[in-house]
Amino acid sequence: KAIGWSDIVALSTNPRGWAAYGHPEFGDFKFGHTRPDDSNSGLDSIIAENYAAVGKLRELSLADVTNPTTQDFVANVESSIIHYGDSTGFFANEMFTQGPNYLSATVMYESLVVQANEGQLYPHLAYPVVAIYPKEGTFYSDHPYTILQASWVTPAKRAAALAFRNFLLAPAQQKKALQYGFRPADLSVGVGSPINSAHGVDPSEPKSLLQVPSADVTQAIETSWEQQRRKVDVMLVLDRSGSMNDLVGGLSKIEKAKQGLTEFVNLLGNSDGLGLTVFSTNTNVLTPVSALGPKRQSVLSNISGIDVSGSTRLFDTIAEQANALKTLPSKHIKVLIVLTDGMDTSSKLSVSQLLSQITASGANAGEGVKIYTIAYGNDADVSELTKIAGATGGQEYAGTPQNINQVYLQISRFF
Repeated sequence: KAIGWSDIVALSTNPRGWAAYGHPEFGDFKFGHTRPDDSNSGLDSIIAENYAAVGKLRELSLADVTNPTTQDFVANVESSIIHYGDSTGFFANEMFTQGPNYLSATVMYESLVVQANEGQLYPHLAYPVVAIYPKEGTFYSDHPYTILQASWVTPAKRAAALAFRNFLLAPAQQKKALQYGFRPADLSVGVGSPINSAHGVDPSEPKSLLQVPSADVTQAIETSWEQQRRKVDVMLVLDRSGSMNDLVGGLSKIEKAKQGLTEFVNLLGNSDGLGLTVFSTNTNVLTPVSALGPKRQSVLSNISGIDVSGSTRLFDTIAEQANALKTLPSKHIKVLIVLTDGMDTSSKLSVSQLLSQITASGANAGEGVKIYTIAYGNDADVSELTKIAGATGGQEYAGTPQNINQVYLQISRFF
């Protein structure tokens, strides 16, 4: 049976989820794709969704994109997103290792499906993986090689670039690329193994190709997506213990952390939910999670006024705020972002007790609260923070006063 975006809409909006298709053990339909402003596969995703909404293969127009029916169709697809991201490979890895309780489907390249079924990268594949070529059409995602015409491109550089291009297109290299699941640019090489059903893909597909839309239509799709994307509820948790007053490389840890938080807040939309919690010996919720728009300036003022003192009540704070996010009635993505510069010294919970509370499990594990942890400096327990993030489908980051703005930016790409 041919499957497409219309089936994803039907599954995403069915309150019975996978139970409507005889698989209640899989829970809700859980979908993922990268952000279209960060990744080619994410841009391909939302363009294909717009095409599917209007039933076209070519000449997608501005009127098509702004049509309320199209807007609703795309929003319904996006409603099943568990989180976004900037790496197609990250989604593939999560799906291949955690299975359908975490992620039902994701937009990825055919080559990743081939590699998953090779057995070397994923010897313990959670579930068999197959590629679905949407019945409404899809794209070939090329890897272009371009030799620029610029003043700094000398004849020697041009000759070297031509030689390397010829090397890549030679039959030996084209056959090697095929072994990794890439379709060869040299048609004389042919599409053979491992692009076959044994590796979860179909060499006869795709049967319908979509035309790349014009630049203005593509821009309109991206602009619309900002409204259609699944919104997020974020609780920012900041360690304000005494050690945060230390200088690293001449930079104040707390002041740089506050700068990073400020930049992060400015990346969120008015309809996203945001809360702010600080902790040391005790925990203080400066503002609970609610729509950011009406309180953006007060949140920024709260961040500016954070001071430091006390010890580190890390585990109890994480447990309390994760539970608070779970109880929120919204259908938003739920995220906890925790920055700490030290080890827990003041909690009643141990790390193992915390992990037992927050570990994603069950049919809807992928819909649980994601925890992103930042080990800020050299004194934080990276091992514990990695376990905490990994248990929820989040990630751990190494932060310093020098890179903390970039760390918060990286985390923001997940929603």
